[in-house]
Amino acid sequence: MNLTPVLRAEALKVLTLRSLCGTLAALFAVTTAFSALAGASGTSDPDFDPLFTSLSGVMPGQIAAIAFGAVVVSSEYQGNGIRLSLAAVPQRGRWFAAKLVVVAVPALAVGLVTALAALLAARAGLGAAADALTVGEQVRGVVGCGIYLMLIALFAAGLTTLFRSGVATLSTLVPFILVVSFVIGDAAGTVADFLPDKAGQIVLYRTHDWALGPWTGLAVTALWAAGALLAGYWRLRRRDA
Repeated sequence: MNLTPVLRAEALKVLTLRSLCGTLAALFAVTTAFSALAGASGTSDPDFDPLFTSLSGVMPGQIAAIAFGAVVVSSEYQGNGIRLSLAAVPQRGRWFAAKLVVVAVPALAVGLVTALAALLAARAGLGAAADALTVGEQVRGVVGCGIYLMLIALFAAGLTTLFRSGVATLSTLVPFILVVSFVIGDAAGTVADFLPDKAGQIVLYRTHDWALGPWTGLAVTALWAAGALLAGYWRLRRRDA
């Protein structure tokens, strides 16, 4: 079977599952709302970074991106739907590639729109405090934020394929990003710069003093995502549906 009909079938699954559309809507709403609140809160912090403040809503919003990547894959394992999918597409690599495309494309598209909306909402509250941001910095922040959200969704998709469970992925990633990553960051110094979330989030800052830069940080996150996807594909190939 050619890749095009497989992509069409996988895209149809995403469009017909309300929970998936809901997670993308939540990604937009939560990220924009928290960025708007951050912009309205003022600039009393001496280390104020107008770009990060404008895009800080991605911190809670990324949970929705993780949920999206996890649910796209985990829905296949409910009711043994994976058996029907692989019976229709015996080439597991082709099926997995199509599944990743329908994770990456919506996550990137919604991520870019969300980042732009968050930036505009926060700038409305910041006013003159955000005037120092250049066009290039804002474009880098928006594009980088969209790519980061896509990569974190793919990371979740890879782990879900490995674990064969969306619950296991959410139980692992959400506490790690919200709790463990911050604890390690405080204790491990520059080592924390190479964690999947912290590395990718460097692109959200106007200035930084970390070991990685904005784009090299995203490259590190991409390596984490690639590792999870390879591990998931290995499990998919070796285990019966």
